[in-house]
Amino acid sequence: MAQLFLIAFLFSFLGSIPPGSINLSVIRLALDNKYNAALRFAVAAALVELPYAFVAVQFEGLLTTSPLIVEHFKLLAALVMIVLGVTNLSFSKTPSQRMQKMRESGFRRGLLISILNPLAIPFWLGVTAYLNTQGWIQLTSINNIFVYIVGISFGTFVLLALLAILSNKIGYFFKENIVVQILPGIIFIVLGAIALVRYLDLL
Repeated sequence: MAQLFLIAFLFSFLGSIPPGSINLSVIRLALDNKYNAALRFAVAAALVELPYAFVAVQFEGLLTTSPLIVEHFKLLAALVMIVLGVTNLSFSKTPSQRMQKMRESGFRRGLLISILNPLAIPFWLGVTAYLNTQGWIQLTSINNIFVYIVGISFGTFVLLALLAILSNKIGYFFKENIVVQILPGIIFIVLGAIALVRYLDLL
């Protein structure tokens, strides 16, 4: 259970790093000395991750019932992971200018922006598929699923809360440092490449 939680936490933490509407909103609030609103925003974003991650787990389970998909599931998971990485890299270069200008926000705004995040479900669908094919997680019971999605939610909250708390020191670095922006995308591509190599029995 602890391993399952930590894996979910780690991937959620990494997936929340690239600049986007959610984390840039938290940084903006904190830089405006609205720390309570920033933390409420982080709580709201983390709560939205719970149903989105649950839906992704259910979709991943439905996909694995197809014989054709099962036969090539490791290949599919590897390709999805690579696509997530490439998408992550492209988004890190062009964060929404409108979202960067948000200054007034809190729990309700955090809920709204997180609910409207179009990448949450496909992201967790791809990550869950990858983790399953690599044997790193086993979502065979409701308890395991619960621990997994709680780990995802907690990872999101910790990253956003960390950005809020340290915004004065790392806010500019976070938004401007290219290594910080592209590192998660690179990690996802490497993981996808490893899975692809294993699928092709090259190792």
